[in-house]
Amino acid sequence: MKLSVIIVNYNVEHFLEQCLYAVRKAMQQVSGEVIVVDNNSIDGSNRMVREKFPEVALIANTDNKGFSKANNQGIRISKGEYVLLLNPDTVVEDDTFLKIVNFMDEHPRAGALGVKMVDGSGNFLPESKRGLPTPSAAAYKMFGLSKLFPKSKRFAKYHLGYLDENQTNEVEILAGAFMLLRKTVLDEIGLLDESFFMYGEDIDLSYRVIQAGYRNYYFPETRIIHYKGESTKKSSVNYVLVFYNAMVIFAKKHFTHKNARAFTFVINIAIYFRAFLAILSQLWEKLMLPLVDGAAMVGGFYLITKLWGDSFIYKEGGSYPLTFVYYIIPSYIVLWLLSIYFSGGYDKPVRIKKAVGGLLLGTVLILVLYALLPESMRFSRALILLGTLWGLLVLPVVRLLFHWMKVPWVALGDKQSKRFLVIGEKDEAKRVMELLESSFVKPGFIGLASVDKQTVNAGDYIGNISQAKDIITIYNIDEVVFCSKNISHQTIIDKMAEWQQMEVDYKIAPEDSLSIIGSNSIHTRGDLYTVNINAVDKTANRRNKRLMDVFASLMMLLFSPFLVFFERKPAGFLKNIFCVLFGRKTWVGFCQASQADFQLPKIKPGVLCPLDGMKVRQQNKETIHQLNLLYARDYNLLKDVNIILFAFRDLGK
Repeated sequence: MKLSVIIVNYNVEHFLEQCLYAVRKAMQQVSGEVIVVDNNSIDGSNRMVREKFPEVALIANTDNKGFSKANNQGIRISKGEYVLLLNPDTVVEDDTFLKIVNFMDEHPRAGALGVKMVDGSGNFLPESKRGLPTPSAAAYKMFGLSKLFPKSKRFAKYHLGYLDENQTNEVEILAGAFMLLRKTVLDEIGLLDESFFMYGEDIDLSYRVIQAGYRNYYFPETRIIHYKGESTKKSSVNYVLVFYNAMVIFAKKHFTHKNARAFTFVINIAIYFRAFLAILSQLWEKLMLPLVDGAAMVGGFYLITKLWGDSFIYKEGGSYPLTFVYYIIPSYIVLWLLSIYFSGGYDKPVRIKKAVGGLLLGTVLILVLYALLPESMRFSRALILLGTLWGLLVLPVVRLLFHWMKVPWVALGDKQSKRFLVIGEKDEAKRVMELLESSFVKPGFIGLASVDKQTVNAGDYIGNISQAKDIITIYNIDEVVFCSKNISHQTIIDKMAEWQQMEVDYKIAPEDSLSIIGSNSIHTRGDLYTVNINAVDKTANRRNKRLMDVFASLMMLLFSPFLVFFERKPAGFLKNIFCVLFGRKTWVGFCQASQADFQLPKIKPGVLCPLDGMKVRQQNKETIHQLNLLYARDYNLLKDVNIILFAFRDLGK
């Protein structure tokens, strides 16, 4: 057996599916095996692998063992002459495996090999080739000098920017996203160092290959798409700590004591610096829009108060009481902002409609509270209405300004209306078109282009792949979707590179899949189109579920003297009200029995579960598992309400 492909997966089901389709095609040209090691994913990855890729050997861990340990599990059972460590968020070309195996066969001193990687837009990824992270090289990278001088032999050592990206070269460090290793070399130098949990293990392994007298090669004659870690946020504090601490482990292991101390000192400074920037960045991203909204509302409201008071209320002199100015007005603003928040007005992507709806809801709440205040505290209902009008004007303007500044998480309109070009053969292209129409996206236009260059505006097609540039321009296309069933991955990557100046996004639709995948940013989950997915653990769903729990509990508590007579277990009913109210339980959660291969999202234990919404409550484990899965992946509040009403007498269990 020539090649063993090992893929470690953690919660990226749709990317793994696309990766495996590409691997299956590439494996047709070499003798080999595919091993997937899953680190206790909760998204159904294991089930997908078993159902769609029966030829794959699956190791389903019951905990997250980390990248190194999981890869070692796969390596230990591998039978290939070469071992390829491959990330699940990658797409290989159809002849990638043939080319890399032939290269290794022709270069017996080659211990490891990496290839040219491009992102979801076809842009070259500099981490395809790297130098040893010496204290100086790491410092130049961490403090930005490598970006300022990308071709310098001195400052660009980390990513070897001075080497031609299109030329085969010996390099020091290869990326763990795609690392081909000779099995005999692994037998000699040992497996991945399990001291590294997630980052740094590729650097350590590459360095040990060189220390053993072998060579690492950067081989750009084949390419892969690497979507760059959908499951990892590189601006997070956790990433900063894990990544830079991995560098410290590497330095202590391989550098002299003196150099290791210098490196550790530099790293510790970088950790605090980058962690501070990461915290600042996260806070700013979360609070930026509410702060701008608040400042605009406060400024406008005080201006309105001044003009209204001087023109109508205090024409003869005087002003509003300090209580109103310093306490009541800020309270109005806070209530408006909280209403916008709870209405989803700050959920990403940010939408004007939700902000306006939240503002109007806040106005209703303020007017209700205004009516309950004593006469001495009711200063002016007109100011509340004028403040609302000001908010209706300024909130959309703020969002329009953010959109004009190209802030990626601001969306105009209720849902983005994009124009698509789908390239593939007729049946597959139509299937993908239907998938686009049924997903959360509302397409403004979907055009089909044939793979056959002889097709010219015939039948359902508006042209063919050779005319795509003109089609993109004439039809104002936003996104191009490639049907990988009909188009080789070489062609897909070629076209992404060829059309880089067209300012369009790219997606890949794997065969027989309900997902369309692409990513231009590790922070953008919206680049994954799937059908009917509304996970219960989404931020908005968690918030709305909690609000419903609190509201329902308060209503039940208020009417409990009457409701207890309808409950089978009155004492349990009263106990559950307080458990839900204080966040120990939720009114509707998952059923207890579920298959071990599918870990569900973390929510509070439920008083009721989806099974309580059925007339027949005695079901087998498979049915219960399916109910849990449907509840987890397609959640809405009406489901909770219906289950509570249907099983109302059992709220005390």
